[in-house]
This record gives sequence, structure tokens and C-alpha cells, in this order.
Amino acid sequence: MEISLKGRKALVGGGSRGLGKAIAIQLASSGAEVTIMARNEEKLKAALSELPANFGQQHNYLVVDFALIGQFENTLTQWFQNRQVDILINNTNGPSAGGVLVKTAEDYQQSFDLLFKTVCHTTMLALKGMQEKKFGRIINLSSISVKEPLQNLVLSNTVRSAVLAWAKTLARETAPMGITVNNILTGYFDTERLDEINRAQSEKLGISLDAYKHKMTMEVPAGRLGDPKEFGWLVAFLASDLSSYITGTNIPIDGGLLRSI
Repeated sequence: MEISLKGRKALVGGGSRGLGKAIAIQLASSGAEVTIMARNEEKLKAALSELPANFGQQHNYLVVDFALIGQFENTLTQWFQNRQVDILINNTNGPSAGGVLVKTAEDYQQSFDLLFKTVCHTTMLALKGMQEKKFGRIINLSSISVKEPLQNLVLSNTVRSAVLAWAKTLARETAPMGITVNNILTGYFDTERLDEINRAQSEKLGISLDAYKHKMTMEVPAGRLGDPKEFGWLVAFLASDLSSYITGTNIPIDGGLLRSI
């Protein structure tokens, strides 16, 4: 099976590192012209230099801060005024860790802006061009926590569930237009973001980061953390013509970690 994205244009959130960067690299390897967006311009430039351009693509980057919702909306609105994308990867940095007893209503509002409003705004802008072309791939990066809430991540657990319900509704409305909408439920992947979360947890428990990471790894039936490249392969398939009959789904990629059906 050969996945070809030649002639397609993709916009990838959080593309300067971790899963977003791995996705951007794989999409570019498959022939897509990729724009990566994140808040750190230096990291964006470094990631951009790693994107393959074997098919003559002109990759680019967009500096945005997902946490500043007003600026984010203005920047994306301007960017889409004279651009269209075929593939949209909704991926943002996650909200701060913490449990129910320490979070406030303001924390939930900030998380809603970060995880929901940014996804909704970007998607609605991208849909205009997708509807004209009768083709589109919208892929939302979520978490296994929507099925089995993770300890100390109440903000993520809560708001990501809202995104999935919205995406399911959107998938039904856009399916007749040749546009698919799918969610990927992310397990434990070896990324900087996971290390940041683990470091906070290990300090709270009074153990080393390596010890905590080993404990986490042993929870995964596959016996290891995921390689970001593996995530990129799944996204490339969902972004391709080969996945045209797959929409409205929640696909776990977690090495067997989820116990629920």
C-alpha cells in the first residue's frame, strides 16, 4: 500500500516538536505541502528544515500562540483569507496538570479556549475551501483520557470529551461533501510533553523521572512507549484517499493500554 499525498496542502498544529512534528514529517514524506504552526519561531524554523521536499513542495510555518485565543483567531482568519488546505491536523499544547480539587472555573474556561475554541475556529475556516473542492481531511489529536480519565489531568479529561462530541456531529454533516473528521486517542508516546507531565508527577511522588517513566512503560501491554513516527503513519493514512470511508471515529493508538472496548 502506497500512501500518496502529492498535491495536497496540510496545516499541522503544534508542529515544532513531538507528535505534531512527526506528523508534519510524515505528511511531507508522502508528498504533501505542509505548514506547521506553533508559538516558538526558532523551533518552527528548526522543524521546517527537517521536512522532506522530494516532490518540490514549498513548506512553511505560522507563528501562533494557542493560549492567546483572541490573537490566535485573528492570525488564523488572516492566514486563511488567501489560502486553502486539504488536510487539517488540530493539535495544541495541553492544559496544566492538576485534579478537580485544585482547579477553578477560570481554569476550565482557559482550557476550553485552548482545546475547543482553537479547534472549532480553525476547522470552520478550513471547511470553506474543503467544501469547494469536495475533499477534506480533519484529524483531531485527542487522548485516551476521553475513555478512561487520567489521574491529575482533569482539564484535559473534561474538555477533550467535548471536542469529540463536536467532531462526531461535524462528521455526519460533512460526510456528503467528501470531508472526513476523525479523532486519534493518544496513548503514551516518547515526547517532550510526556516528560514534562511525568517530571511533575515524579517530583510529587518523590521518585526519579526515570523510575516514574519505567513505571508508566510497564503499564502498557506492548511494553514500551510509542514512537512518534508510528503516530505519523496513522495520520498519513487518515489524510489520504485510502481512508475515504472512515469518518466520525475515535481511534486509539496506545499499545493496548486502554482496557475498555
